[in-house]
Amino acid sequence: MAKLIWIAAGGAIGSVLRYAMVTGAHRVLGPNFPWGTLTVNVLGSLLIGLLWAVAERTPLTPGMAAFLFIGVLGAFTTFSTFSLETMDLYREGEYLAAGLNVLVSNALCLLAAFGGLRLGGYLTA
Repeated sequence: MAKLIWIAAGGAIGSVLRYAMVTGAHRVLGPNFPWGTLTVNVLGSLLIGLLWAVAERTPLTPGMAAFLFIGVLGAFTTFSTFSLETMDLYREGEYLAAGLNVLVSNALCLLAAFGGLRLGGYLTA
């Protein structure tokens, strides 16, 4: 139960940070490109890699790991988790699996988003 509390606390922080960055980017750069989402995805991927490297040398408690990786970064951007899992495959020498994860995840998620948009259009028409 304590782990869930850590995750929830981190998720609250991560989601608020994401909102602040996305709305800030829209104010500064305009809404013509998803600069805020790109920013949180790149920053979240950088942070998860950095924190993972630190955690390999200085292990985190299970609660702190759940707070940071699942809670804060999970709510800030799920792309960071995708990046970490792909990086792990690459580091383990699973180059084909890493490449397939990138291609298949991006293709299927984009197709699913477009499919959901069409389905939603049909259901609400």
